[in-house]
Amino acid sequence: MAEAADTTTPNETEQTEALAGGLFADANATLTLFSVYLGTRLGLYDALADADTDALTPSELAAQTETDERYVREWLEHQTVSGILTVDDERAAAGERRYSLPEAHEPVLVDVESLYYLAPLARAAAGLVGPLDDIVAAYRTGEGVAFADYGANLHEGQAAMNRPAFLRLLGEAWLSSIPDVHGRLSDESPARVADIGCGHGWSSIGIAQAYPNAHVDGYDLDEASIEAAKENAEAYGLTDRVNFEVRDASDSELAGRYDLVTAFECVHDMADPVGALATMRRLANGTGAVIVMDERVGDEFTADADEIEQFLYGCSVFHCLPVGRVGDHSAATGTVMRTETLGGYADEAGFESFEVLPIENEFFRFYRMEA
Repeated sequence: MAEAADTTTPNETEQTEALAGGLFADANATLTLFSVYLGTRLGLYDALADADTDALTPSELAAQTETDERYVREWLEHQTVSGILTVDDERAAAGERRYSLPEAHEPVLVDVESLYYLAPLARAAAGLVGPLDDIVAAYRTGEGVAFADYGANLHEGQAAMNRPAFLRLLGEAWLSSIPDVHGRLSDESPARVADIGCGHGWSSIGIAQAYPNAHVDGYDLDEASIEAAKENAEAYGLTDRVNFEVRDASDSELAGRYDLVTAFECVHDMADPVGALATMRRLANGTGAVIVMDERVGDEFTADADEIEQFLYGCSVFHCLPVGRVGDHSAATGTVMRTETLGGYADEAGFESFEVLPIENEFFRFYRMEA
């Protein structure tokens, strides 16, 4: 029997091979990311960074972290071939090889307040796909997936990623670049701040640290996040000026008169962003400033999106869109909330003005709204 003719053109073959190769590379990178998850959850990176000697054997690392030597040896070898760790003598016997964490990698993997700290990304990624069966079901039914269902991996991973920026940039670079806001927060007369969707509280803590006279009320609907926020505020000695409460951002009974109302990287997750913005407008009471920070995305959809927008779409597919579709009459925004979309929400919420602030950041865009 004659073989069927191959009608695939060279160009199509190249495209096929490129996609197959790309998916394999993605799978390889995913496994490396989850090996970082193991390294952070088990304290392996911390032990390597704190080692008295320059490098540790698998048994030494296992003893210091109370883990199993054979598993640790496999992890060390994988981390080394993945380019994260280094080995002194690769020809030594498997149990005698000594491994180390390069000093240049420590800001990314162990320094929790470094702006390069990205180890929590592994935990957040694990959380993104935690309720995967529920996500599949949601795609069939059109319903949402509750924020709480994503668990500690997503919540703690995301909070840990945002922590360095909120503690080091929020007061020193972002709010300080808005003259009237910075002036009011710096005034001797105590300023009041409402932080909507505060999560684990790092944004609220960052504001309070930067402005010693500011009193911050952090609001979030997730009880576990508020409990973590209270613990974080206590650890930083700020419980006298930072208060956290479980409240829905769109709650019409949320009241007060604030000099500044903020929402950091959360409006796109809200089922009712217009209601939340209307609450923020009311809390500002005509005199306070309303600042929203959300993802920096392009002004319009394009197939030639950059890596950041690709990543944000991935977050939206697995988390932000499902979370935002919980409840009736959801806006179903998703992570990729473009400026025009937020501007429309602000208009519906009754704001008279809406502007993009000239704050440069690779990941975030800042908006100001006035009643």
